[in-house]
Amino acid sequence: MEADAYAGFHHLYEGGVIYEVACWAHARRKFHDIHAVHASAITTEVLARIRVLYHLEEQVRGQAAALRQSMRQAQAMPLLHDLRACMEKYLRSLSTKSETAGAIRYALSHSTPATKTRRRGPRHWRALTRYVDDGHLEIDNSAAERSLRAVALGRKNYLFAGSDSGGESAAAIYSLVGSAKLNGLDPELYLRQVLTVIAEHPVAHIDQLLPWNIAAHLAIATT
Repeated sequence: MEADAYAGFHHLYEGGVIYEVACWAHARRKFHDIHAVHASAITTEVLARIRVLYHLEEQVRGQAAALRQSMRQAQAMPLLHDLRACMEKYLRSLSTKSETAGAIRYALSHSTPATKTRRRGPRHWRALTRYVDDGHLEIDNSAAERSLRAVALGRKNYLFAGSDSGGESAAAIYSLVGSAKLNGLDPELYLRQVLTVIAEHPVAHIDQLLPWNIAAHLAIATT
């Protein structure tokens, strides 16, 4: 599961079934916000090092998972090792109350509890570097957050789902709309087509109306 270090997610990782994959965009933002107000040699260096990690991601984007993993292992892993050593060195010289120290602790999780009762623990750095071990993973979850922007913009309208089943129905609609976009379909046209035929469509073949199957059918029809 790729997310930020929100304490409410911690119980999901405790059984070892779901593995935490931390988001580098969130870690970077801590330093960027400080740098925008009061740039320093530390924030400049850390941001430059993170920028190189993202440059490597541009080179492997769209490649096969195995290739992404091998290139990350060969090139990103040494950079991550040096970045950690760099931040640990700076942390020893900073005041514990420094905002920059707080940003470093967020990445390394040396201390600073996420809540009064629960600490992030030492696993956050491991979660930040887990993407290197799996080519299917991304360096951050920015794409997922962008896709949810519409939900955030309309959250006051969606504040009350009415019931748990209402929430499940809303989640299903969001999934259909998101899947339609990913498959190159206009969500409105897709839903209109489905609603037009679904009443007479065989239940046993309802999967034919899923976005990826509709997209595949349209691709065949246009060739």
